[in-house]
Amino acid sequence: MSKIISCIIVDDEAMAREVIASHLLHIENFEIAAQCKNAIEAFNFIRNNSVDLVFLDINMPEISGIAFAKSINKDIRIIFTTAYRDYAVEGFDLQAVDYLLKPIAFDRLLKAVNRYFEITRNSNITSSTIPERQDFIFVRSNRRMLKVDFEAIIYIESLSDYIKIHLHSPSKSNSIETIITRETISAIEAKLPKQQFLRIHRSYIVGLSKIQSFTNEEVTVNRIALPISRSYRKEVLKHLENF
Repeated sequence: MSKIISCIIVDDEAMAREVIASHLLHIENFEIAAQCKNAIEAFNFIRNNSVDLVFLDINMPEISGIAFAKSINKDIRIIFTTAYRDYAVEGFDLQAVDYLLKPIAFDRLLKAVNRYFEITRNSNITSSTIPERQDFIFVRSNRRMLKVDFEAIIYIESLSDYIKIHLHSPSKSNSIETIITRETISAIEAKLPKQQFLRIHRSYIVGLSKIQSFTNEEVTVNRIALPISRSYRKEVLKHLENF
């Protein structure tokens, strides 16, 4: 079961807090533990509660976001939010996950969230003898962010600027569902663990554990034959023979 990420939103502008909160409602496994209008409220909340991530405005009265970030536990990750580009260098000096300029679009916030998962995954690999690996990604479909488990993916099919992700349905046994999302196949390939997936064609990526058989010309997954293109054939066959 995936861990629930406890986050707080700190901004002196109510509208800015509402925008971030609205975006996060579309992302699974995120819990907004608190919304704070200044750093003092946030500090008091963190002192008494467990927090994983802070969406933090920089330009606030009394205590700035920069000063607040320097005062809290370094295990708590920070995503800075501000209307001023000038603070970016100082923000990254504090090893912030990301730096978002207002107004914050959903796609930009999603990129920051995925960066958070990547950073925490790498941190776990570095600090633990038994690494906790991120085994899913979020994709956007029908105005919602859907969680896709790597293990469920059978194959991915490219449709120009869109892709179809064919996967085992988590709710129906032996049922296949398809998620369509606006992304290139090369972009999604970069997010997949190489030890679990293989690009066999400019239009197809397959889950290695889902391969039932293969020839020099095609790979069969879930009783569906997918072509191996000439440009990928040498590397694909080498990989499959070793696999």
